[in-house]
Amino acid sequence: MKNKFLPFWGLLCLVALFTYCQEEPIIKGSAEHIAKVTGDISDATLIGADARQGDWMSYGRNYQEDRYSTLNQITKENVKELGLAWAEELGTKRGLQATPLVVDGIMYFSGPFNKVWAYDARTGKEIWQFIHDYNTDSNVDLCCGFSNRGLAIYKGDLFMGTLDGKLVSIDAATGKKNWEVLTIPPDETYSITGAPRIAKGKVIIGNGGAELGARGYVTAYDAATGKQEWRFYTVPGDPSKPYEHPDLEAAAKTWNGDEYWKQGGGGTVWDAMAYDPDLNLFYIGVGNGAHWNREFRSPGGGDNLYLSSIVALNPDDGSYVWHYQTTPGDSWDYTATQHIILADMEIDGKERKVLMQAPKNGYFYVLDRTNGQFISADNFVYQNWTTGMDENGRPIEAEGARYLDGQVHWIAPSTHGGHNWPPMTYNHKTGLVYIPTAKESQGFVQTASANDPNALGGGFDANVSLNNKLYMPNVFDPNPNAPVPNTTSGRLVAWNPKTQKEVWGIDQVGIYNGGLLSTSTGLLMQGDATGMFTIRDADDGKVLKQIDLRSGIVGSPITYLVDGEQYISILVGWGGYLAKLHKHVPRIHPGTMYTFKLGGAAEHPEKMPAFEQPLTALRDNATPAHIGNGWNVFTRFCISCHPMPGAGHSSTPDLARSTDQVFENYDEIVLNGALAKQGMPALKGMITDQELTDLKSFIFYSSKVLGSGMDPNEYLTNVAGMQYMADQEMAVKN
Repeated sequence: MKNKFLPFWGLLCLVALFTYCQEEPIIKGSAEHIAKVTGDISDATLIGADARQGDWMSYGRNYQEDRYSTLNQITKENVKELGLAWAEELGTKRGLQATPLVVDGIMYFSGPFNKVWAYDARTGKEIWQFIHDYNTDSNVDLCCGFSNRGLAIYKGDLFMGTLDGKLVSIDAATGKKNWEVLTIPPDETYSITGAPRIAKGKVIIGNGGAELGARGYVTAYDAATGKQEWRFYTVPGDPSKPYEHPDLEAAAKTWNGDEYWKQGGGGTVWDAMAYDPDLNLFYIGVGNGAHWNREFRSPGGGDNLYLSSIVALNPDDGSYVWHYQTTPGDSWDYTATQHIILADMEIDGKERKVLMQAPKNGYFYVLDRTNGQFISADNFVYQNWTTGMDENGRPIEAEGARYLDGQVHWIAPSTHGGHNWPPMTYNHKTGLVYIPTAKESQGFVQTASANDPNALGGGFDANVSLNNKLYMPNVFDPNPNAPVPNTTSGRLVAWNPKTQKEVWGIDQVGIYNGGLLSTSTGLLMQGDATGMFTIRDADDGKVLKQIDLRSGIVGSPITYLVDGEQYISILVGWGGYLAKLHKHVPRIHPGTMYTFKLGGAAEHPEKMPAFEQPLTALRDNATPAHIGNGWNVFTRFCISCHPMPGAGHSSTPDLARSTDQVFENYDEIVLNGALAKQGMPALKGMITDQELTDLKSFIFYSSKVLGSGMDPNEYLTNVAGMQYMADQEMAVKN
């Protein structure tokens, strides 16, 4: 029998089809589009990041953190055709260290003072901004600077750690805050500048502040709610209380005395993390101790676990699985918080699952990441704190390396490290790891006490062991290859992790240069301290393309697809800890996001002429002893943020080039925090009126003699004599 309803249902289907075809397509860049594409980022998506080369969905691009792309439109042959697609100035002159994230052409990145931007990479147009209103009272407790290295993204939400120790969840489509949670104890000396990571629906974040006495840990939070799931402490706490997890009892046996837990112990997890979903292991890099000097921190010695270690955790509950310590009993700020890369490679004829790291101590490590077994290590920069490595991967310490004899020992690498936080890259085709390295030695000395208020940084109770007494006897390294004291430089190193040898290297003017990106088409990309964005041949380091981006660069490049076309982006903005003390361009320009593509023809932002604020002409009639005490005040409170007087404005002001108006308002600025929003902490109650006067006297003296052309070495010799007079007068008074 014929179905009389068939024509009716057929008509309905036609109507439905017509209606569907008439629906407006989702406009890319709209809130609806963003919600959809970011909402699709799940655990499976992140695990399969290598199958989505067109997006850059996490800090290191994938869970291996290799910063290697197989996008192949931009090659050695056509890279000369690379041009600017768009650029946007961001209104900041502080450091832009972040690695951007990109999902289907929607770009996210963070900046100083916890600001977040969303941009449409298709057009270079801003979509939204988010600003975290952090508590400026925490300025005095920050280590080390106001930058932020990046974000995490998961199921439609962005996650950022903040300067005042919070973890914030932000709606990726609207820029509105979902939730925030305080990750640190109230009123303690912690801060967050590193990028969170995502593992199994959890947001995992560490913190910084070891120099100021913090106790290190890493914490996992539920990505949807912000509920704390677990916390792993890196060092033991008060032994009169139960240990938070059982492995801390074993760690406590490697510590001595009670000073460490009263101070906090250190061991903050301020940067490196990586996740292996197949092994279900989450790796963290652990920082230095508090105090730096083990003699104060743990009298009688000990390895002080888990300082300066790589630790593998179970991401389900944060439980300990294994550890490897790079610097037992660290006394040099040799953190192991530097970039961790996971890879599978054949070593001695056997396929190994490895973990690679080039931490501050100058050694490149290859470990078996399944169990932490040591495979190999060798120094990738000059170092003199060891005479080598034993067969178990334990460093053999050099005589005098622990600087316990009352003299200033010049040790390499410096506390800035042979490699600091700027990320490496591992190129799967060349088999090389490319490392932004640093060359510097530093004068270490045992201070009068664990918390010597007159030591470098002592005004902030910073537990460091660097010399600020210019008249003390020095022990120099006679090796002609040793870094010359008070000089700095960098080197881009192509390293073979199997042979533990440098394949090629390029010397660089600055000690502080940007992170790296490599591609399957044989390209290696990096921005540097001179403001040059350079694309090299990954095989031999030959320059293929170089673009002047106006200001020193510490950010890391990324590459991605926008509607099928390959783009490259990099944040440019000089700043961060080392950038506060050095600069290598004639003028600091506003922070800028630069984006490139083949055939790009956008106009570059204007490069302004060189300008340096003149040295102050103000003078006073201070005695040499007061000028010498001004040096003491400068090194106790100022030197960690400001360059040497007269050195030139960097990302923070040169105090000798302040205007008369600034000096007229010194009390409001220095004591009362008038510039707190710009990062200057309020020092009221920490610095006396006489000390503030002496500081100005030292600045005026520096301006006078350096402005007259005095040689900097003669200047420091004179200051040393005046400092000695000041210290002798103080000793008599006491």
